[in-house]
Amino acid sequence: MNMRIKPAVLLLLTGLLPALPALAADTEALYQKHCAVCHGSERLGAMGPALLPENLGRLRKGEAGKVIADGRPATQMPAFASQLSAAEIEALQAYIYAPPAVSPRWDLAAIEASRIEHADVRKLPHKPSFAADPMNLFIVVESGDHHVSILDGDKLEPIHRFASRFALHGGPKFSPDGRFVYFASRDGWVTKYDIWNLTPVAEVRAGINTRNAAVSSDGKYVAIANYLPHSLVILDSDLKPVRILPVADKDGKKTSRVSAVYDAAPRKSFVAALKDVKEVWEISYDPKQPDIPVGMIHDFQYKEGAFIPGFLNPQRTSVDDYLDDFFFTQDYNDLMGASREAGRGQVINLDARRQVAELRLPGMPHLGSGITWAWQGRTVMATPNLNEGVVSVIDTATWENVRSIPTLGPGFFMRSHENSRYAWTDSMMSREHRDTLQVIDKEKLEVVAQLRPMPGKTLAHVEFTRDGRYVLASLWERKAAGGALIVYDAQTLQEVKRIPMDKPVGKYNLHNKITRSEGTSH
Repeated sequence: MNMRIKPAVLLLLTGLLPALPALAADTEALYQKHCAVCHGSERLGAMGPALLPENLGRLRKGEAGKVIADGRPATQMPAFASQLSAAEIEALQAYIYAPPAVSPRWDLAAIEASRIEHADVRKLPHKPSFAADPMNLFIVVESGDHHVSILDGDKLEPIHRFASRFALHGGPKFSPDGRFVYFASRDGWVTKYDIWNLTPVAEVRAGINTRNAAVSSDGKYVAIANYLPHSLVILDSDLKPVRILPVADKDGKKTSRVSAVYDAAPRKSFVAALKDVKEVWEISYDPKQPDIPVGMIHDFQYKEGAFIPGFLNPQRTSVDDYLDDFFFTQDYNDLMGASREAGRGQVINLDARRQVAELRLPGMPHLGSGITWAWQGRTVMATPNLNEGVVSVIDTATWENVRSIPTLGPGFFMRSHENSRYAWTDSMMSREHRDTLQVIDKEKLEVVAQLRPMPGKTLAHVEFTRDGRYVLASLWERKAAGGALIVYDAQTLQEVKRIPMDKPVGKYNLHNKITRSEGTSH
């Protein structure tokens, strides 16, 4: 994949902000000499990632200094230990963690100028270039060396592997026909990739710090949730900007980061949670809605000849507490969101646009990884917990907690399949038990097996094949340390094979995602 950026984009990156607060003139000079060519003169990113506090959240300051000194494997980041003193490296580390004087902007012009077109879809074959079932493929995100593998879910063998943008964030999203996959990186780069032809199609930078992306059920739009700037960006399927929605409360006084955005397919809308405002937004793309002229981002002047449904005025629902993530019921009429206050959650009805129930759950449930299944004639939802060793099982009709299933420790992911009697969860947030998967009997509501293939190695994020016959789990390690996908028989729970991978942080089956399987998060 071509990672070069147009000169026009580099020019945009260098003029968007006033001067940074003067930490030290010599430190800024060091940055401009050694770092700006790859990371942008205002730290907004270019060939390399943005170097702003929000973008460095997962990198501790001490680790950042090591990266400056020693470089980063599998990237173009060189080592500077031979060019810079320890004091200079320490000064640069402090410099990139210091906030800029003014919040960075990334406007419509910057988005449009950043777009890169790799291929003309109209000239590509409209059929898969391989023999595998195109709906039983897995997209495997390998963060160890920033690559993506496409895996045949029948033969359980890789078909293709390609370079990705740095630090993909959130799961990839698919077009309804399964031909295209969209990736969002933490630095705001959105990539459209043609799975059938095994080639990138287009890329655009939709923000500076991005949370995730969503694709509309009709395949026409892509929504991008941003931390920086405080915006929700709507792109068309070719990654051309349609509209930027500045995110603020109803009075326009307080702006907000966007925690997450998802497609609510039955409702023909995007639903977004806000990080800093107690609201949930619903943005319709239903073509039956009255046509609304597209306005420019600030003055709302009409853009001649362009009309789209719904994107002008999001429907707002006030909530009792901030929502960082949420879970949809299968009909998408209700969403369940975890409150920041431990032990509480909210159920929001999107038709009534209000809270209809309060959830009393232990610890901090990770509702975004919740799954559902039928149990004793009713639909239940199960969620892992980020703070406690428990899976909570909730009746989606009464919103009561019908069972708390003890696990070895706090977990992050949970998966099942309509054809499986089992649900799988990890304990990856536990230092002692991050190497063990637990298998829950969905009828008995109890753990019936524990799988620990490599003691001390993180084991997490499972996904089923299209038919539910096999389960793929990630050994969340670099390839040299044993990183791999472990394939289990979903009935016998026996290991079938291992497929070496470089820190496979996530794998996503096209059929399960596109059909919104009850056993996978949406």
